[in-house]
Amino acid sequence: YNEYKSYLSMSKSVLVTRIEQFSATHRLYVPSLSDEENEKTFGKSSGIHGQGHNYKVELQVRGPVDEVTGMVMDIADMKQQMANVISKLDHKFIDKDVPYFSDKPSTAENICIYFWEELKNNLPDGVSLNKVKIYETDKNVAAYKG
Repeated sequence: YNEYKSYLSMSKSVLVTRIEQFSATHRLYVPSLSDEENEKTFGKSSGIHGQGHNYKVELQVRGPVDEVTGMVMDIADMKQQMANVISKLDHKFIDKDVPYFSDKPSTAENICIYFWEELKNNLPDGVSLNKVKIYETDKNVAAYKG
């Protein structure tokens, strides 16, 4: 019976989400395109000075609920892992200051993937990333599920 009870608790997977914010500037620009093509593709976001956003990031993890703590993951640890990534972006010009974006546009989609790549190996055993969601604005949102 105890083995069955243990199996049931391990097989129950719960999603936990943490939301944080950061501010950054980015410029959507592809060097292999002309200035005209960049403007046609990205509009005012292709301007040389970029544009700033107050981003919101949602990190969602999946895992079993620990029988002792009642948690999938310590939320303080989750907050710290997010802070480690946010510190590389917050109040930065993403395209110029973050090497990951030296060869790809800093779209909300690519920022999602960046968070995923930075976080995927820094979670406790048994806990996995489920989704990263970036709110560039309240109306422009991207999500990545690996």
